Amino acid sequence: MATACPVLAKVSLALLKLSIIFKHTFMESIDCIVVGYNDIPFDRYVNLIERYGKGSEAYRDLKFSFIDLDHGPSNYVELLNHVVDAAAVQKGASARQGFVSGEIPNLAAVYLSNFLRRHGLTANYINLFQNEKEEFELLLRKDPLCVAITTTFYVLNFPVNEIVQFIRARNPRVKIVVGGPLIGNHLRNYSDSELVDVLNDIKADYYVVDSQGEATLAALVRCLKENRDPAGIPNLAYISGGRVATSPLLPETNSLDETDIDWSQFAREMPLGMTLQMRTARSCAFKCSFCNYPTRAGKLSLAGVETVRRELESIRTAGNIRNVVFIDDTFNVPLPRFKELCRMMIDCKFHFNWFSYFRCSNSDEEAFELMAESGCKGVFLGIESGSPAILKNMNKAASVERYAEGIKRLKEHGIVTFGSFITGFPGETDATVQQTIDFIRENKPDFYRSQIWYCEPGTPIFREKEKYAISGEGFVWEHATMSSPEAMDHIERMFLEIKESLWLPQWSFDFWFIPYFLGKGLSVDNFRTFLAHASRLLTLDLEYAPAAEKRRMQTEHMREMVDAIKSWPAISQSAAA
Repeated sequence: MATACPVLAKVSLALLKLSIIFKHTFMESIDCIVVGYNDIPFDRYVNLIERYGKGSEAYRDLKFSFIDLDHGPSNYVELLNHVVDAAAVQKGASARQGFVSGEIPNLAAVYLSNFLRRHGLTANYINLFQNEKEEFELLLRKDPLCVAITTTFYVLNFPVNEIVQFIRARNPRVKIVVGGPLIGNHLRNYSDSELVDVLNDIKADYYVVDSQGEATLAALVRCLKENRDPAGIPNLAYISGGRVATSPLLPETNSLDETDIDWSQFAREMPLGMTLQMRTARSCAFKCSFCNYPTRAGKLSLAGVETVRRELESIRTAGNIRNVVFIDDTFNVPLPRFKELCRMMIDCKFHFNWFSYFRCSNSDEEAFELMAESGCKGVFLGIESGSPAILKNMNKAASVERYAEGIKRLKEHGIVTFGSFITGFPGETDATVQQTIDFIRENKPDFYRSQIWYCEPGTPIFREKEKYAISGEGFVWEHATMSSPEAMDHIERMFLEIKESLWLPQWSFDFWFIPYFLGKGLSVDNFRTFLAHASRLLTLDLEYAPAAEKRRMQTEHMREMVDAIKSWPAISQSAAA
């Protein structure tokens, strides 16, 4: 199999876009366009957060995801493109921006499009709004009945606002529907005039208020298609007479055995890349006190093993897919089903590399062996803390001992480990933070990250405000044992002190970037090399140095990074081509 390369990865990006535009120009009428992710240009996002002040918790949290270069802030994807291009040019190849954050098909957009098609409606999706505006405009010219905007990754309105404005400017007739976590959070956190204001800021026509929402969307599209009044459709909200009107609530119970995606049909329409996401479960079996997802999503619902096999088979027939990311919150829960899934993948000889969330407290030696044999290459471990006391406060139903043993066993089976941590949770002290630092240094997960506790209304811990003397919310808070600025100080110290594990940033370059990176024909060792050099650059930003000295050292680090990347096989092969 030929090795893919970020410099010569695709036959021709221009020809690819032309083929997609040609398809959109001559396609039949469309009932619904589903819009996936609006990846706001990073410099714009930095400028937005910088308005809170460079000393604010929001800015300090974001600072762990970018490097200050001469031309401005550069997130890790931009940095990777810069140094890979520089290495390619030095090796005699042409430069090309080969890595795009979020280039993997947006699962929510594909899932909703698939669901609508199963219900006799025509649907297409836009994966990355910023990258596909030309294609989107062509679709809008087809006069679709509506555009559905997903909000899986948004906590603020402005990514949605930009999409809505784009649509209104090009087709004011089309109805706009917005649903997902952003809308659910607004409904929980605001009421009366505040809710009117926040929805008026979005300026959509309809809002889906059910936590699932796909059946509501299908019913709405069908209603628009038949020119009926949507007011009687359950689970909708809309602005009427200056107030928020809601239709009757009827919780959806969509079976995962009836909603699996036929990836092969989408592969016939456009390239899917080397990496796909899929889910086999909805909600979570646990009730961690910092999370309200189980409350929103309801009881854990599982797809049958045969359903998972059918979707994986469609992925196999879709083309040259190398990596599958299971997005279930805890893929290995329940354990007997997890083992059955692994055996199924082995028996069917799927040969995908796969990645997932993983809970070490819900595993045994047989499970580790089955994961490795079935193709598992990496897991996301929501460890959260190295302190037993904090884990108890979090209601994690896990122990540091099980996580330590799990990391050891996973490494023995060649599975990459990423440890995710929270700093500043109620009860956190200098001593418990040190326990987390010690845990990371002793157990050495391949990659790690710690984020400041986000004080979110609606979570179980927020209902214990009096017990822990919690005040504030979001990034800005204080409780009986720590304040948010102190938590950020600890995270900075953590980054500077820990050398046994590599820091993995959140913005556009988290754990799920690894399978995408591998799909480009590169290796985990290549990924480690890049991260190690990037960490040196980030350290320069965090530690004080005179401006001239910092520029000199940054130039030296960048040169060393480019020299290291020139030895990557994909770069060498592109130069020889």
